[in-house]
Amino acid sequence: MWIPTEQDKYGVVLASFRGTVQNGLPLEIGDTVQILEKCEGWYRGFVLKNPNAKGIFPCSYIHVKAADIKNKGQFETVVPKEDTVITEMTSTLRDWGTMWKQLYVKNEGDLFHRLWHVMNEILDLRQQVLLGSLTHDRMRDVKQHITARLDWGNEQLGLDLVPRKEFSMVDPDDISATELYRLMEHRHRKKETPVPASTHHLFVHMKSLMSSNLGEELEVFFYIYDSRESRPLSERFFVKLNKNGVPKSPEKTERQCTLFVDLGSGDLRKDVYIVVHIIRIGRMGAGEKKNTCNVQYRRPFGCAVVSIADLLTADSKDDHLLKVYACNTESDWNQIHENIIKKVNSRYNLSGSNTGLAVALQLLHGDIEQLRREYMAIFSRGVSITRKLGFSDVIMPGEMRNDLYITLEKGEFEKGGKTVARNVEVTVYALDVDGQILRSYVAAGSGEPGGDEYHSFVLYHNNSPRWAEQIKLPIPVDMFRGSHVRFEFRHCSTKDKGEKKLFGFSFVPLMQEDGRTLPDGTHELIVHKCEENANLQDCARYLKLPFSKANLPGNNQAVKATKESFWITSFLCSTKLTQNGDMLDLLKWRAHPERISDSLSKLKEIDGSEIVKFLQDTLDTLFGILDESAQRHGLKVFDCLVHIINLLQDSKFQHFKPVMDTYIESHFAGALSYRDLIKVLKWYVDRIIEAEHQEHIQQVLKATEYIFKYIVQSRRLYALATGGQNEEEFRCCMHELFMSIRFFLSQESQGPSPVTHTQAVFLRTFPVVYGELLKLFTVREVATFVRETLGSLPTTTHTDCPLEAVKLQCIAKTVESQLYTNPESRCILLPVVLRLLQSHMQEQKDLVMCGRILTSMLSLIKRDDTEPAVSEEVDLIVDSLMGVLLRTILEISNRPQSTGSAMRLQFQDVTGEFVACLLALLKQMKDKHYQQLLQSFTNKDELRDFLLQLFTVFRILIRPEMFPKDWTVMRLVTNNVIITTVLYLSDALRKNFLNDKFDYKVWDSYFYLSVIFINQSCLQLETFSPSKRKKILEKYGDMRVMMGCEIFSMWQNLGEHKLNFIPAMIGPFLEVTLVPQPDLRNVMIPIFHDMMDWEQRRSGNFKQVEAKLIDKLDSLMSEGKGDETYRELFNSILLKKIERETWRESGISLIATVTRLMERLLDYRDCMKLGEVDGKKIGCTVSLLNFYKTELNKEEMYIRYIHKLYDLHMKAQNFTEASYTLLLYDELLEWSERPLREFLNYPMQSEWQRKEYLHLTIIQNFDRGKCWENGILLCRELADQYESYYDYRNLSKMRMMEASLYDKIMDQQRLEPEFFRVGFYGKKFPFFLRNKEFVCRGHDYERLEAFQQRMLSEFPHAIAMQHANQPDQTIYQAEAQYLQIYAVTPIPDSQDVLQRDGVPDNIKSFYKVNNIWRFRYDRPFHKGTKDKENEFKSLWVERTTLTLVQSLPGISRWFEVEKRELVEVSPLENAIEVIENKNLQLRTLITQCQTRQMQNINPLTMCLNGVIDAAVNGGLARYQEAFFVKDYMMNHPEDGDKIGRLRELMFEQAHILEFGLAVHEKFVPQDMRPLHKKLVDQFHLMKSSLGIQEFPAYVRASPIHFPNGSPRTGRNSMPNILSPEGGRVVPRRSPLSYPAVNRYSSSSLSSQASNEVSNITGQSESSDEVFNMQPSPSTSSLSSNHSASPNVTSSAPSSARGSPQLSEKHKHGRENSCLSPRERPCSAIFPNPLDPTQRAIPHPAGDASLPRSDPNISNPDKVVKPAPSSWSLDTPLSDSVGKLLCPPVPPRPPYSGSPAKNIRSQSPASRSPQKTCAPPFTPSPTECQSTGLVANSPVLSGSYSSGISSLSRCSVSEASGTEAPPSDHALPTSVSSGSDEVFRRENKTPPPYSVYERNNPRRPVPLPHSLSIPPPSADAPPIPPKPHQLRCGKPDADPRRLEPPPPPRPRPLPRKVSQL
Repeated sequence: MWIPTEQDKYGVVLASFRGTVQNGLPLEIGDTVQILEKCEGWYRGFVLKNPNAKGIFPCSYIHVKAADIKNKGQFETVVPKEDTVITEMTSTLRDWGTMWKQLYVKNEGDLFHRLWHVMNEILDLRQQVLLGSLTHDRMRDVKQHITARLDWGNEQLGLDLVPRKEFSMVDPDDISATELYRLMEHRHRKKETPVPASTHHLFVHMKSLMSSNLGEELEVFFYIYDSRESRPLSERFFVKLNKNGVPKSPEKTERQCTLFVDLGSGDLRKDVYIVVHIIRIGRMGAGEKKNTCNVQYRRPFGCAVVSIADLLTADSKDDHLLKVYACNTESDWNQIHENIIKKVNSRYNLSGSNTGLAVALQLLHGDIEQLRREYMAIFSRGVSITRKLGFSDVIMPGEMRNDLYITLEKGEFEKGGKTVARNVEVTVYALDVDGQILRSYVAAGSGEPGGDEYHSFVLYHNNSPRWAEQIKLPIPVDMFRGSHVRFEFRHCSTKDKGEKKLFGFSFVPLMQEDGRTLPDGTHELIVHKCEENANLQDCARYLKLPFSKANLPGNNQAVKATKESFWITSFLCSTKLTQNGDMLDLLKWRAHPERISDSLSKLKEIDGSEIVKFLQDTLDTLFGILDESAQRHGLKVFDCLVHIINLLQDSKFQHFKPVMDTYIESHFAGALSYRDLIKVLKWYVDRIIEAEHQEHIQQVLKATEYIFKYIVQSRRLYALATGGQNEEEFRCCMHELFMSIRFFLSQESQGPSPVTHTQAVFLRTFPVVYGELLKLFTVREVATFVRETLGSLPTTTHTDCPLEAVKLQCIAKTVESQLYTNPESRCILLPVVLRLLQSHMQEQKDLVMCGRILTSMLSLIKRDDTEPAVSEEVDLIVDSLMGVLLRTILEISNRPQSTGSAMRLQFQDVTGEFVACLLALLKQMKDKHYQQLLQSFTNKDELRDFLLQLFTVFRILIRPEMFPKDWTVMRLVTNNVIITTVLYLSDALRKNFLNDKFDYKVWDSYFYLSVIFINQSCLQLETFSPSKRKKILEKYGDMRVMMGCEIFSMWQNLGEHKLNFIPAMIGPFLEVTLVPQPDLRNVMIPIFHDMMDWEQRRSGNFKQVEAKLIDKLDSLMSEGKGDETYRELFNSILLKKIERETWRESGISLIATVTRLMERLLDYRDCMKLGEVDGKKIGCTVSLLNFYKTELNKEEMYIRYIHKLYDLHMKAQNFTEASYTLLLYDELLEWSERPLREFLNYPMQSEWQRKEYLHLTIIQNFDRGKCWENGILLCRELADQYESYYDYRNLSKMRMMEASLYDKIMDQQRLEPEFFRVGFYGKKFPFFLRNKEFVCRGHDYERLEAFQQRMLSEFPHAIAMQHANQPDQTIYQAEAQYLQIYAVTPIPDSQDVLQRDGVPDNIKSFYKVNNIWRFRYDRPFHKGTKDKENEFKSLWVERTTLTLVQSLPGISRWFEVEKRELVEVSPLENAIEVIENKNLQLRTLITQCQTRQMQNINPLTMCLNGVIDAAVNGGLARYQEAFFVKDYMMNHPEDGDKIGRLRELMFEQAHILEFGLAVHEKFVPQDMRPLHKKLVDQFHLMKSSLGIQEFPAYVRASPIHFPNGSPRTGRNSMPNILSPEGGRVVPRRSPLSYPAVNRYSSSSLSSQASNEVSNITGQSESSDEVFNMQPSPSTSSLSSNHSASPNVTSSAPSSARGSPQLSEKHKHGRENSCLSPRERPCSAIFPNPLDPTQRAIPHPAGDASLPRSDPNISNPDKVVKPAPSSWSLDTPLSDSVGKLLCPPVPPRPPYSGSPAKNIRSQSPASRSPQKTCAPPFTPSPTECQSTGLVANSPVLSGSYSSGISSLSRCSVSEASGTEAPPSDHALPTSVSSGSDEVFRRENKTPPPYSVYERNNPRRPVPLPHSLSIPPPSADAPPIPPKPHQLRCGKPDADPRRLEPPPPPRPRPLPRKVSQL
């Protein structure tokens, strides 16, 4: 039976439990569980991180911990009974664990590893705490360490700042808001701005000396030197180096590392240096021989200097290599460092080019104890301490020091009978009172232990040596008296013996007889002469002698006159000994009573450090004198006491205050002193007003604190000794004293005066007296003292009076004092405090201090206090300060931010303080307080102003910048207070401001506040971690839902006043509903129904609601708000709400529109989250842009998305698409001077200027996209505008730009893109793609495989379909993504350009792949029984034609398919197409070979081989077997013409092959002759297999039409493009209808051919030849499941595009049937054979309208003599005889009157030799620069990889030769296509995103503002159709074109001039 647990409530999982039993709860090790019930070894409960999942688990898996239970019962929560630091650590580490793994995923390795170390460290520390074996101090340190690590981690991970007291987390409910703010502020400041350290230390590590001339031991001395004062700041650090230049004792780190301690901030200057002196120990001269002498001397070696300021900027871890200098003259050694610093180069030089001192230097900051913790490694391995000379900036009381520093300055010595100067060495000894040498008390510096003696270095032959060597004598205090220092002088001989001879000595005693030590300063000592054997052991003999010349009596002139002297400088740093005689006299006052007065007077002149040394003795002396002679010396003793007290205020001595406090508490014994102290103090106070000089009195008042301490302690001692006698007398004295104080405080003065300053001095010290008074008086008495004293202050003071600020400081200290914390005294003091505070806040003065006071006051009030006194306090504060507090916050917030960072920080602090005060006050207020507050307003206006102020302040509190980002705790407290207050005040709003008293401003402010409250980032719980969310919900609930319910409730109360908030509140409420909180959405969405209803009542529609909803949705969703759930909820709730409304239909329409917009916006947002620009982003933007244009008609949003799309295209370098996109905006503008406002990135400018800028930008991008034809028309339009303004400068530039674009068309290469059809099937695709098919324009060089890979990478979850069939409904409805991709062939519309002869390929290539609306895809299949012997009999082709909604290219790289058309091509028609294509390919290659475009003949060889080999092996024979048999002709009588056509093509192919072989023979290299011979042999076999012995007459009589004419004419013939009837204007269509991108060949050579072709492209002069090198991936192989199978191939060996060469089986003729999509010609030239409208129209033979080509026709206008237009296999090749300039595109009107030559027309009926004598095969109508057969095929752009042959690029690009070079005799030309005009797609509306016609607002110009030229008024006579055109029907006679013209495509957005 399950029993609820009583004790076992909380546990930790010890081992993972899978939960495999029924109702089992899976557990992971470390989880914490809450236990609900227990039964027979099992618990039932839940894991705390997922409370919703409850289950059972074994008891043995759980370690139960003691816990506190809150809210016992159904909703109980448990808190473990453990240290709060441990609890925080556990929860924090759990949160970190998740984030730590994410760091690894994000590749943030550095933080990942650092956090890992910190987490391990915290776990180790946690273990120490849990063991419970730590001492109290150690536990404190560990907790401090833990919390520091937790804070560091939280900061690194961007988590919240945790408020703490004593290392424990603080519950915000347990403290006031002001106290919480202070805690947060303190922790934030500690984190942000660490207090700059006042103490600094320099770490030095001596590593080595590098020099080439070492060999002797060295001594290195470091010290810090102040060059400004020319004195050392520290003692010396001494390191000994061996002969190799490294430290002698490497194992003893303290001998090579030191810390120069206690450097002040003032010591880190540029003129403070680290000086290094290096002394060598060895021979006198560095170059002397070793055997000269064995005596070692200390000799100067070198010096190095580095500035301390350099270390502040250098990397602390870097080693420094210091340059070492030597002095030029040895006598300058003592000042070499000065010379180096001053850069006196003449006195020093580098001691060696490679000499350097390697030293590690590092500046450390903070006190020494802090450094010991932070740099444990330095101190643990050993480091010597090098002290400053003198005390540090701050003297600590317990510091013990007694160091005497002696500097050997210089000496003056006689020669002593020598011819040269002496080599003087000084030896120093310290001796005690008995004359014994003090062992180990002579130190050369820190680092090395002290010695018994010290030897100075020796200067060579110098009788006036200057050493400047410092030594340290750390002699103990008790040994100081009687000790002296002796200096012995020896001459060091450089002779063989090298002996040192004593010739004199000096000495100096360390202490004088009166106890004073040797005074600091320089001393000139007497040099006493002596011999080497002199007995200096007996000190008594020489100590009687004088030691210093300054101390000699006046009659001893003989000694004074001696020349020999020795100078030293002494400096004593002692905490026990003094050099001051006045101090000694004062301390010995009883010995000389007559000197007391003088000693007291001199005390003020004694240095402070001397006084604090003897502080207790001095105080005892003063109070002893006061007790014994108060009448005589009382005033002077009081003044001395004041001087000492004020001395301790100095920062240098402030640490001695505790010493004085201890003295007062423990050692002070002046029980009677209080009377004298009170009397003297009152005497001074009474004279304040009369005194002229207030300085001394102010000094007295500064010492008030300690004077009162002495008074109180003295009285307590007296009361203790006497049992409390004289109490009344004491109280009377105190009252009198305070009366005097109140009197002087009450004095008013105009402006600043000495008395005012004195008042200010007293007020500063007064609050510290309260604590002392409380020792003798009751709380009420002291509070009354304080109230009366503060109340006596003058109320009105001058504005500049310093007293105002001091008053506030005094009040602040009062409120913070112990006195104010007592409720008894608080009720007495509060009115005074509030009165002063209110006046200052009203005047906005001293706000920082006001905030501090208010914070302290409110921190004392606890929420749970039930005492009436507390409630009264709150009443008083609310009544006095609520209004002024709100005004103050508003005033501060509205102030402009100051430029100074300090000022800005100050204002920020003030705002925070006042905000915390307001929160604390509101938090304390209960119902009673709110009622009293509301009743206090006398009228509605006051209440209205108050509410407006309060709501405004609340909005300020919600601002993100109000608190730092990581102050979530403070923000939650703020929000809790706000919502509580709003709930209280809602009733007041309803009662006072509704119905006839309605006030819009108050209600609007209320709603606005509520909306921004809900939208705060700190309340969006969904973004928080589960643990953080759980804590917030447990403590506060979801405050957003609470506020949402309140909004709904208030909205319902508005009634008809709701109309005031429509449409203003639609946006804010919509923002609220987008918050992802289901309950909030359910509450708020119905408000929109209410708005629609009220708007419908008012206006009869709700257009305003719709417009506002749509406007706001875009901006809000683009910010990341809203989701799919919201869309569904919005739709369902509102549809349900409007079911019964009369306006239901229009409501449903609005909801549907908004829902569709949401779909698109959500798709757009999801796409934009992706990293790179891809098709999905662009497609989504296009979809949204179209929606705004067509369905919503929102011009501004439409333009915004135009520019977003433009930016996407530019980022993806889709320059053509970018141009088309920007053109949409350009079209909305007119050439007018209308001013336009600033918009997006456009400045304020006229419409003309903006349109000009857009034109220039578009032209530039068309240029970059190589879409030059489009740019030309924009250039023309812009040029016309410049011309109309006579702006010839810009006109000239524009014309030059236009010309440059023409040049680029002719000179630069363009790649032709591939096109791919993509189907997106399945419900998982975004809305704009779902179950739709698109045609996509590929990137440069992109083939099918690459495109498929790109699409699959853009849609990584998509499945690629492996067939090209239309999917069924299961695929459409699947919850998945399916992609169907295959290549399609473009069907160009611009047949007029493509059919014209003489138009270069460079121009035609543009029209083949631009302005494409339709695309084709062919799929082969067998119909009926498949003949295994000859598959061609049943091989049909299913041809699918796709029509797009817009032409490509356009504003996107892909557009949706609008219509699909499907037709079937019969086997015979398929065979005709295959052979036609192959003939075209052959002619192109032969022409290229003729005209030497191919320097490598391999492509022609491969093609000939493929065709001939296939034919020999049965390719053409298979066609004969299939279609030329009697059975077929009988079964298909309607195909007679087609069979004839097939026969003609076969004979034509044979004729072409014969000529091709002739050309091949001329160019074939010698090594390929055998292959050529084989081809010739095979060709004869082929002819015989076809039954051709001799070509028919019509073939012989009609030379083959080659693209560039006959071999004889080549490039040089005159183009016959002028009609005999004269010129006609060819309408120029806008190139913007045909945007283009470059493409390469869509076929590939066989591997051999492509390799060889690539060898010649480098030398080719033709752009077409470059294409030969580009093998391209297949767009048609069935391996990609979208094209013909290998059995649908031609007879040539081929290679699939991008795939290896096909196998031999693909070479058989039976495979020659069907081309892949881009191989099959279509449209007007190769129409659909099944279409009856494309049947040929018979003409009678010999029609007069079909003149033959005759070169002899006269042409008066010809420039170049025309060549014959025909050629045969034996026609010789000839060189060029002329040149022609290619016609421009679009072409200009031609010259009139020029007859066209060689115009031909041939009926298909005349093709048969049996039916006509006219040759059915006519020569080319163009003899030069014609694209010939290729030009007549607009769609030879597909792959030839289906097996017909391996092709070069030439066969696919449909270009037969290069463009002609420019000529000086260029002939303007025009091409006119006759029958093409009838079926031209003129009625097709321009694409919605291309330029369309409009009128010029200024004046008629040659070009209209659309970028196309309208048709001319009169048509020129048409050119007769070409023979192959007549065979197949009229040009453009495809099904689409023969339909009646479709109605113009509707432009959804009406023509409208943009306002933007």
